Amino acid sequence: MNDFDYYLNFIQHNALSKWQQDLTDQLNANWYQSNDGNIPKFKALLEQLPSVKTQHVVLNQDWIEIGKPEELSEAESEQLYQVLSGLKPWRKGPFKFFGIEIDAEWRCDRKWQRVAPALQPLRNRRVLDVGSGNGYYALRMLGQVPETVTAIDPSPLSVIQFLVIQHFIGLENIATLPLAMEDLPPNLACWDTVFSMGVLYHRKSPFDHLAELKGALKPGGQLILETLTIDGDENAVLVPLGRYAIMNNVYFLPSPDALSLWLRKAGFEDIQLVDLSTTSTDEQRHTEWKPGTSLADYLDPQDSSKTVEGHPAPKRVVLSAIKPESDKRLPRYHLNSK
Repeated sequence: MNDFDYYLNFIQHNALSKWQQDLTDQLNANWYQSNDGNIPKFKALLEQLPSVKTQHVVLNQDWIEIGKPEELSEAESEQLYQVLSGLKPWRKGPFKFFGIEIDAEWRCDRKWQRVAPALQPLRNRRVLDVGSGNGYYALRMLGQVPETVTAIDPSPLSVIQFLVIQHFIGLENIATLPLAMEDLPPNLACWDTVFSMGVLYHRKSPFDHLAELKGALKPGGQLILETLTIDGDENAVLVPLGRYAIMNNVYFLPSPDALSLWLRKAGFEDIQLVDLSTTSTDEQRHTEWKPGTSLADYLDPQDSSKTVEGHPAPKRVVLSAIKPESDKRLPRYHLNSK
């Protein structure tokens, strides 16, 4: 069976079936026929995984647990450790694989704790996680028993890391797919809840991204939007001329009020501030599983309130917004000619 056949088979029986053929074509282009030379290397590592399935899957806690240590022999445990090490860096986590702890760069449980209280119940809902990374958040979403969780991320490494998880758990209603948001057909209107966390500031056209997110949602569905932000009023937006915290693909950092205004302009309603917090070096840091630089290296060593480029240090905002049950048009104003 190909890497994503299980998910294609699953969605043919629900409302996502109208996406099945387009998704098949996208997977062929982005994965099976991709020219990315890393994919064969990563897939070769997948083939070295111990052929063990586990029923021990713990999702509703900070460290996601896959399997128990006693389910693997000593040789299998060492084999698994070598595969996991070969897939560094692990940016999102934390995980425990059969007792092997992956303390990833991001303590994603901290963000989840801030986001989760604002969620409409996910039970029996269809959920889309945009820019999902290796699926840590998608798995936390799955812990709330939705109908399905569709995670998308264009990074082959992130997809392979999720396929490691899927190798052991074999759950048919969750997948991390090698897609970006713009790869989805427009206006599918299939998902009850859509997450976009850590994506908006990478987009050259934030309004296009908001339109894509809205088009993916069912009427009445909830958007959870998380992005880098700055202080200021509804007109405050930082557009870094060069890099921001070493990243060269950061375009727009709006204030929370500006982002709320953008969401209203994009046609969302019931916009609520969920969280506003400065990213700490306890939440994002280099570890054994993400060697090299991390947040502390991206901040001014003399003033941690600034990045090395002199911009405000990373602060993140989370907003919740609802897609209206019916589209509302802006009022027209008719001028009477004299």
